[in-house]
Amino acid sequence: MTDAEIDAKLAELGLALPAAAAPVAAYVPVVIAGGLAHVSGQLPFVAGALVKGRLGEDVSLEAGTAAAQACGLMILAQLKAALGSLDRIERIVKLGAFVSSAADFTDQPKVANGASELMAALFGDAGRHARSAVGVPVLPLGAAVEVDAIVAVRA
Repeated sequence: MTDAEIDAKLAELGLALPAAAAPVAAYVPVVIAGGLAHVSGQLPFVAGALVKGRLGEDVSLEAGTAAAQACGLMILAQLKAALGSLDRIERIVKLGAFVSSAADFTDQPKVANGASELMAALFGDAGRHARSAVGVPVLPLGAAVEVDAIVAVRA
């Protein structure tokens, strides 16, 4: 799938790729090894602001799902920056979603669907992936959600 096709699908969804965010610590956003791109955990920026808080306390399920979608968009932005073009994506292999959660919040999989459904909408069957969705007490910078990825890429 070409960058233009992905941009068109994003536009149909009312979305656009953000600029790739700079790392906030001592790591690189993407490492490519053995035909796989390992994308570091990405935080949710909506309208230029970091989505902060904890699901089940001060962040709604809908806002958490939108935050996970924003993480998915940032994953794609990082991949485009690292690969030069998203047409090198062969398949989304796995997403890992970390959800800042109150002790009694158990809808982490629903939150993670924000990123998962984005990948399926953009890449069809190649966007369907394995996934984990984990509740955690706190995330970097107070973020509500963080998502990382493993993506199969063409040489």
